Formats: sequence, C-alpha cells, structure tokens
Amino acid sequence: MGAYRYVSELWRKKQSDVMRFLLRVRSWQYRQLNVLHRAPKSTRPDRARRLGYKAKQGYVIFRIRVRRGGRKRPVPKGQTMGKPTNQGVNQLKNQRTHQAIAEERVGRKCGALRVLNSYWVAQDSTFKFYEVICVDPFHKAIRRNPDTQWITKPVMKHREMRGLTSANKKSRGLGKGRRYSKTNGGSRWASWHRRNVQKFHRKR
Repeated sequence: MGAYRYVSELWRKKQSDVMRFLLRVRSWQYRQLNVLHRAPKSTRPDRARRLGYKAKQGYVIFRIRVRRGGRKRPVPKGQTMGKPTNQGVNQLKNQRTHQAIAEERVGRKCGALRVLNSYWVAQDSTFKFYEVICVDPFHKAIRRNPDTQWITKPVMKHREMRGLTSANKKSRGLGKGRRYSKTNGGSRWASWHRRNVQKFHRKR
C-alpha cells in the first residue's frame, strides 16, 4: 500500500484513540481561528487529491466552520404571515447539507476563485469544519493544462451557487435507476414539466 492508502485507513477509523485525540485537539484549534481562513496545506492530503487537488500553483485550500443544527425560518417574532401549513419556524431542516452551505460561503468570499470540491475535517457539538478546494482560473498553470482548462470557462463561475459541485448534487436527487425517476431530464422541475405540459406537432 502507498502512503496515501495508510492515511485514508487512519481517517476511516475515527473512533480509534489516536484519531479521537487528534480530532478533539484540532477542533479546539480551528475554533480559535477565523470562521474562514486559508489553510497552509491540506489536513487530509489523500482525500484532497481524490477530489482533484494538486500541490501546485493555482490551487488553494480554505477552511471554514459552519454552525450545526437545523434551519430556523428567518421571520420577525415567529410570524410567517401565511396559511397554517406554512407556520412552522423552529423544527425545519435545511434542504442542502452543511457542506454545500460551507462551499457557498467560501465562493461568496473568494469571488475570483472557482470552487472545485470540499471535504469534512472535524466537528464538535457546535460546529462542523470543512476544507474547500479552490482554483485560480487565471493562473497560467491552470489555463495551460488541458486537464484543468474546463474550470476556467465562464460557464463555471460560481458552480457552488448553482448546485453543480458534488456536495450540492447530492441534495438535487440526481442519479440513475428507478430510485431517481423523479429527476429524469436534469431536475425535478424539468421532469414534472415534461410530463405535465401538452405538446403539439403543429401550431393550432
């Protein structure tokens, strides 16, 4: 086994004495830092490389913390001003994962960079910590490499805002097979629209 394989095996055993101690110390350390800060290097190099990271110019990693828990509806005094079916305020859950929210917040702060992917690094009772891999689309090392040219195109601006990153896609219900029949054709709306709109061959 290569070195990265050993590292990934360590991360798989999160309940081992070594990892429990490491994660507890790291959570404390990350809590002392800013909400969003640049990481000098990846905490999980094996995971980062599997998600497209390379230790070369043009790649940068940001670490961010997100508060855990559900999503409270942001209404004044808990008044939704609507029908009883929509009066819930407290026990609501977010449609997207904490990881997707973390990517979006990094993308907002680092507007000139492209969000490639992200992965979990630590969590405690209050926060979850993620590392987000970003790419500089104007760096020559990225633009001249055929493998990474795709992310420099204008259509890839703010992928994280439009549900195109891996973490975002998980909450969109996309996939193949009978379990994903509700999103055939790209999205839940597209599938519904195709089945519910009448089409004619000629104008009547």
